[in-house]
Amino acid sequence: MDFATVLHRMRPDLQRVEDRLLEETALEFPLIGDILRTLILAGGKRLRPLLLLLAAKPFRYDLDRLVPAAAGIELLHTASLIHDDSLDGASVRRGQPTLNALFDPSVVIMVGDYMFARSAMLAASTMNPRVLAVFAHCLGSICDGQLRELFAARRTDVSLDDYQHRIYGKTASLFAGSAEIGAILAEAPDDQIELLRDFGGAMGMAFQIVDDVLDFRATEDEIGKPAGQDLRQGTVTLPILLFFQNGKATSEERAFVEQVIAEGAPDDDALARALQLIRTSGALEEALDYARRYVEDAKTLLAGLPPTEGRDMLAAVADHALARRL
Repeated sequence: MDFATVLHRMRPDLQRVEDRLLEETALEFPLIGDILRTLILAGGKRLRPLLLLLAAKPFRYDLDRLVPAAAGIELLHTASLIHDDSLDGASVRRGQPTLNALFDPSVVIMVGDYMFARSAMLAASTMNPRVLAVFAHCLGSICDGQLRELFAARRTDVSLDDYQHRIYGKTASLFAGSAEIGAILAEAPDDQIELLRDFGGAMGMAFQIVDDVLDFRATEDEIGKPAGQDLRQGTVTLPILLFFQNGKATSEERAFVEQVIAEGAPDDDALARALQLIRTSGALEEALDYARRYVEDAKTLLAGLPPTEGRDMLAAVADHALARRL
């Protein structure tokens, strides 16, 4: 089964999640509500809600119980992006102007906080304490990942372990939590809830690594935000780590990229040179090998689930995390 087939078969269920999400844009402040609606409608393939639904598929699949939680997970993700854009000073997200580009920072932070609150209210509507605990853990992990990124900015002594901790918190924790919540609400056995949480975490790690590679390979039109943003902001990602470690760059080239990270590129030509050095070093291909191993680990875990269509769908979603590469 491929990812397009999964989306086709899950479209009616995802539409219910979409309808629930759009209800959350009915604010007393029409302009902000309209912008939030635009952000939500531009939200891509809804991988996190999809993962939550699919994790429930092999067990007791009750859409009425799952939809509020799936919408809450997506709102949590949207809120984290709003805060992320505010911290980064980003003006474009998914090809649309960010709130950060249109409003005072205090307004943006309050809107992000509001979305966090609404997402928590949706999680609470499940009336399941275990779901609330997972949701709270996800929120804490996202904040931890963001803080790690902030405090590591412009530093060139970031280790692989530092990077993995950071992207697990910032990205993979929400994939893990989505799968875990879906399994909890579907009344799966505890060992399979844990299995699905680990599956989501491995898939999320692959997703973020591919995202970091795309930051070097893709254009702004393809990824909906300026390319080379990580290097521009001094954020050391896996491709940059591997560039420093794989021994293919000269000492002068490594020193140049280190300077761009630590001090910022003095002009567009310097940034373009740093990007090109990393692109041609083999680091992007090595980073994709890491992502591939995470996907393989995720799919291996699925052997512990009942042999159902839901399991096949989860495998196709894991493959998609890697197939996003260009």
